[in-house]
Amino acid sequence: MALRDLTRDAVIAAIREFDRVGRERFLVKYGFAESRRLFVVYEGKFYDSKALAGAAHAFLSGQPPLRATEFSGGWSHAAGVLQRLGFDVIDRVPLLTVQELVRAIEELRPATVASGPMLKQAVVLLWAIGRAQRGADRVLVWERTQAELIPLLSAHHRSGERPEGRPDYPIAALCRAGLWTLDTSAAVPTAHGDARLRRWFDEHQPDGGLPAPVYELLRSSGLARVQVVTAIIDKFFGDFDYVAVTKAVGLEGGSVIDDNPALTDDEASSEDPKRAYQDLIDVVTNREASTRGKRRPTVGNDPIRLAAAQRAVILRSGGLCENPSCGKPAPDHTDSGLPVLEVDHVSDIATGGRDHPVQMIALCPDCHAVKTRGRSRHQLRERLLVAAKERHEAWCGTAELLEA
Repeated sequence: MALRDLTRDAVIAAIREFDRVGRERFLVKYGFAESRRLFVVYEGKFYDSKALAGAAHAFLSGQPPLRATEFSGGWSHAAGVLQRLGFDVIDRVPLLTVQELVRAIEELRPATVASGPMLKQAVVLLWAIGRAQRGADRVLVWERTQAELIPLLSAHHRSGERPEGRPDYPIAALCRAGLWTLDTSAAVPTAHGDARLRRWFDEHQPDGGLPAPVYELLRSSGLARVQVVTAIIDKFFGDFDYVAVTKAVGLEGGSVIDDNPALTDDEASSEDPKRAYQDLIDVVTNREASTRGKRRPTVGNDPIRLAAAQRAVILRSGGLCENPSCGKPAPDHTDSGLPVLEVDHVSDIATGGRDHPVQMIALCPDCHAVKTRGRSRHQLRERLLVAAKERHEAWCGTAELLEA
């Protein structure tokens, strides 16, 4: 007997043993190393796919377990067999942290045209992130997925990309990378072969969407969302203006970085604000570096960088006016719980200032009016520039700043 003889009941029996003895003892007993990529997802838990298949063979009548050297764990072998038996097999460890998610995006290998990477995978991801931000359904039927993505993919692409907007190519690639799930027991084909790929999606009509842990992370955390969106922009867009795409999918303005208060209140209260500040600064400085030397419209129109910079300053303020001569608390809070303070550039962007918290300040309405229209505004700006720099350095724990 061999892999093709496995039954669903045998695999479930192996899963029960895995749960009973624990992962380490299970792997030692059957002689398998930890899986690095492919995992079975069953009842919300994750199982090393190759080890599970080898152990399941022992639950067939009169059969020994398969040794690791006797078969392959890849999609055309153990993983494919497990999928055909109705198990959800994913590529990669479940993405539960921002760092893992960003790394997975950085490791994507999109096809390229003369001007840079094709945008298909980026458009699909940004569309799904916009849905997560709004709390829309994570999983959609294939017909609706097509209806929503075809217009977006047709409208937003590089010169040289096929303009018809087929979502099957990017979704197959994202599924292989562990960034998309498809509700099907059939092995998902690679993102190659025009007629074969189209036929597979037409026949299976798979429901799909972001993996559940990814969706929940991007739904709840504004910081995670802006870090992931920034990673997508940096990976795919380069000189290509991303703003039209993010606007089309609802990821625009300061809302892209808003937490969902109903989902994050308990976590937010225990989060280290200086760690969050540094994460936002990383977004700002990375975007600043990525646009240095590029054409001016790209540099001057970077709402993701501006949103991250503004939120960092609000966080740093602690709800108090940052004018050293004031320090008044914000007069109110927004519906999302943020203090009502004006985040202002101390040095005007038009005259060489930076979209960076080192040159930005949070002011109460009175101090903002003085800075903007007051007779003493020039002297105040000099003091505020020093204050912004000092507060930034104190929150970062370093005086080393990225040069403009």
